[in-house]
Amino acid sequence: MLRLISYLAPSIPHDFFELIRKMISVKTGMDVQLQFNEQISGPLEGDENPFADHSADIGFVCAPTFRWLKAQLELLPVPVPTDIRANGKAVYFADVVVRNGLPFFSFADLRGKRWAYNDRNSRSGWFSMLDRIAPHSPTEYFSEVVQSGSHLESLQWILKGQTDAAAIDSNALLYQVRRNKIEVSEFKIVETWGPFPIQPIVIRADLSFSLKESIHNCLLRAHETFGSELLSFGFTSFINAVREDYD
Repeated sequence: MLRLISYLAPSIPHDFFELIRKMISVKTGMDVQLQFNEQISGPLEGDENPFADHSADIGFVCAPTFRWLKAQLELLPVPVPTDIRANGKAVYFADVVVRNGLPFFSFADLRGKRWAYNDRNSRSGWFSMLDRIAPHSPTEYFSEVVQSGSHLESLQWILKGQTDAAAIDSNALLYQVRRNKIEVSEFKIVETWGPFPIQPIVIRADLSFSLKESIHNCLLRAHETFGSELLSFGFTSFINAVREDYD
């Protein structure tokens, strides 16, 4: 049995990870279980590490997790977004979103305002903001900094006026627009950060070479059989990940 865990839902839909679970199960002939942790974007020091105790074999995590655990984990192929800005590469962006109609036209206008973030293990939602405001701390730069729990919740807070801005995963934002969950007239993007290497798919390094190779090839050829399903989630295909991109 293989155990998959995703830390990227609900910002990336649960059904996307279920599709990958199904693909891997068909390819390997193994029972593949899927679980979700929606509290963080991936384990960092001090968090429970399911890869260490073998309660997870494959993970969908944010980049900081791979940097922390790269001695224990290897990279699997990663998805390529349909976002035209990605230009056929496995990258994504952090879009700084505000509610339309408010007098925010640049990131500078957000100084002293209210900021939301999904969680402190997130590259797009947290670390990209820290890089942008350095050397200031979040509490120095903003009047309020509050954890929402997910990119989707941050979006809702912005649209309801509960906060002023947040850095949103570009693929999560585009999916919400494509599925008419939010209207483009409701928000505007005042700044975009990135591109960043897309969130990695990782696998325990101590699994057998043949199993890792089978899953690797399964993802690289996924578009041949599941191309329309991938497109429905905003991805075209999978390509090989470059380890150095996550350093």
